[in-house]
Amino acid sequence: MRRVLDIAAATLACALMLLAAPASAEPQSAPQHLAAASWLVTTTDRYTAPPASIDSANLPGPWHPLTLPSTLPRGDRRADDIDTTWIRVTVPASAQTSGPLAIYGARVTVEGTIAVYVNGRLAHRAQQQGPLWDSPFTPLWITLDSDTDAAPVREILVRLEHQAHSRVALSSLWFGASDALHSRYYTRLWLQRELPATLNAAFLLVGLFSLAVWLIRRHKYEYLLFFYLAAASFVGHLHYYLSLPVTGGWFAWLTANALFWLVTVLHLFLRKLHGRPLVWLTRVLVGVSAAITVLSMPLVAILPVYPSTSVLVPLVYAVVVVMAATVCIVAAACSWRRSREGLLLAAGLGLCTLLGVPDWLMHNHVASAEGWFTGAYTNAVTFCMFGILMARRYVNAIRGMENSNASLEQRLQKCEAELEIIHSQLREAANRQTISDERQRLMQDMHDGLGSSLINAIRSVDQTDISTQKISQILKDCLDDLKLTIDSMEPIEADLLMLLGSLRFRLEPRLEGTGITLRWEIRDLPPLPWLEPGSALSILRIIQESIANILRHTPATEIRLSTRHDVEGDGVQVTVSDNGGGFDLAATLQSPGGRGIRNQQRRARSVNGRVDWACDGSGTRFTLWLPLTRA
Repeated sequence: MRRVLDIAAATLACALMLLAAPASAEPQSAPQHLAAASWLVTTTDRYTAPPASIDSANLPGPWHPLTLPSTLPRGDRRADDIDTTWIRVTVPASAQTSGPLAIYGARVTVEGTIAVYVNGRLAHRAQQQGPLWDSPFTPLWITLDSDTDAAPVREILVRLEHQAHSRVALSSLWFGASDALHSRYYTRLWLQRELPATLNAAFLLVGLFSLAVWLIRRHKYEYLLFFYLAAASFVGHLHYYLSLPVTGGWFAWLTANALFWLVTVLHLFLRKLHGRPLVWLTRVLVGVSAAITVLSMPLVAILPVYPSTSVLVPLVYAVVVVMAATVCIVAAACSWRRSREGLLLAAGLGLCTLLGVPDWLMHNHVASAEGWFTGAYTNAVTFCMFGILMARRYVNAIRGMENSNASLEQRLQKCEAELEIIHSQLREAANRQTISDERQRLMQDMHDGLGSSLINAIRSVDQTDISTQKISQILKDCLDDLKLTIDSMEPIEADLLMLLGSLRFRLEPRLEGTGITLRWEIRDLPPLPWLEPGSALSILRIIQESIANILRHTPATEIRLSTRHDVEGDGVQVTVSDNGGGFDLAATLQSPGGRGIRNQQRRARSVNGRVDWACDGSGTRFTLWLPLTRA
């Protein structure tokens, strides 16, 4: 960052050196400083156009010696009279030089027209009549024709036409080569007019941005106050932008009264910062500003000398300085140990008040005509003060957000720890519940399946006429049922093919002893997310029952098991077919021995599936349909 600032400072220094460097590489003689002059005053009843040429020796009245810079005395005639002040400056022979010549003066202060004659010929003219509002802020710059046959410059005659009761002032003049004088002129022009105008415009742009923010957030009226502050400051410094002739009094009324309202708005802003209502001071400031605004209107014309700025402006500045000093002192006292921002802004207002004192001295012609109007730089002070306030609030907002984030993070960590404990407790409870549910399921399955088979086996053994082969078959059924229960507990990860694979592992050894061939025609199937141990056992019992019926009741020699993805029905199909000759489905369902088929239907409905049989003369085709998703 420091290196960047060093580069920026070096760049600015180079730019200033290029600005101050003369345009020509040829050596130039030093410009002549002209301070000795003489003056006289003539009177007319109206503004007149300056003649194209004039001889100063033919002007009436005696010439009075004068040393520039100087302010000439005010006339004692009627306010309606028009005075023409002539200031004659003699150029010594030693000041002559070659090349383009120029005349430069820091300031011409006059409420009227300006005309400059060089060797009796009109060389410069400004304003037709009335006040020349930008003359105190615009340096005088006249370039002369570079005619080699022209006579050397011997005399510079300045013609200032104005009202009799107003005063005029002229700085000392510089005469010489244009290249040697242009750095003086541009430096004065930039510091005296361009820089204040730029600061004023920047302040107004920020004020417009503040107005846009206020339109979005109406409850934050300090943004509206900041816009009023920027607008009043811009109006109060319109002189820096106006070079057109304005002869009416409304311009002076507008710019002068803007300063009163500027101080009033600053007081309201300070009151917002330190929190004290100060009703009495607010009423006084608003009352004084409103009264002066009304009484100074050109339509009212209560002031007898209005709209002469030579009388109005010094009075305005005096009242504004008193108001600003009062607001500054009261705000500093109210902000003491209460608001650092209030103290900062009060200090800025105090600095602006001090900067306005030279302006008051300049308008009263107490200070030299070559002095500076420092009041124009109050915008820079105000801009910096509010910039600091905005930066402080921005930093505080970031710190507040960081502290809030840190607090929220701590609370979040605490909540996460509590949630982790609760989650662990819930996980333990869920595990216990799962174990309990699985225990209940196993008990129910063993009771309905294995238990029922064992009961049948015991009853058969109690019968003395049962054969050993039938007892063996019953026990094998019990063992198969137990194996199915164990297989249903294996992790299958929603894969029906894995479940069928475990069934094949159990069936093939048993089928080999019976001489029945098992055809395994399995295709890839989509996963069944709902497949869990309970539903897996139901599927295994359905398929087992179908194969058991084939073994018990048909002379089949081949069993074919296949799968298919039912795209149209959004499900899967498991098909078990044989070549055992088939059976009558309706008769079987009506007979007492149809309990196994009815169990298959019941188990299929429990998993939202369905079963179907197709019988012909060659065999039976059993189909189990299962959905991909369950409601």
